[in-house]
Amino acid sequence: MLITPTAPNGLKALVPQEQPPDQKPPPRSQDIVITVHRDRTIQLNQEAVELASLEDRLKFLFKNAANHVVFVRGDKDLDFGQIAEVIDIARGAGLERVALMPQ
Repeated sequence: MLITPTAPNGLKALVPQEQPPDQKPPPRSQDIVITVHRDRTIQLNQEAVELASLEDRLKFLFKNAANHVVFVRGDKDLDFGQIAEVIDIARGAGLERVALMPQ
């Protein structure tokens, strides 16, 4: 009998890379940032949004441009499960490019 371990599956993520000091940052387009605070309140850029309405709000914002990136930033004291819930909502809204922002 032979037992082989299976590879774990998880969320695909790219680790943010630091830019060289002599390189200018690229110009920012209209970035969308979802911030999850310690008290589980959510902001979409500067607008407070209920978790229940986040998917509809994202669908409205990206109805003609689903290929854009949405950034998710969470308080350092949160469980990753709470951040993953927001990522799942963004993916459910049709966004395939979801990036994590360092705090």
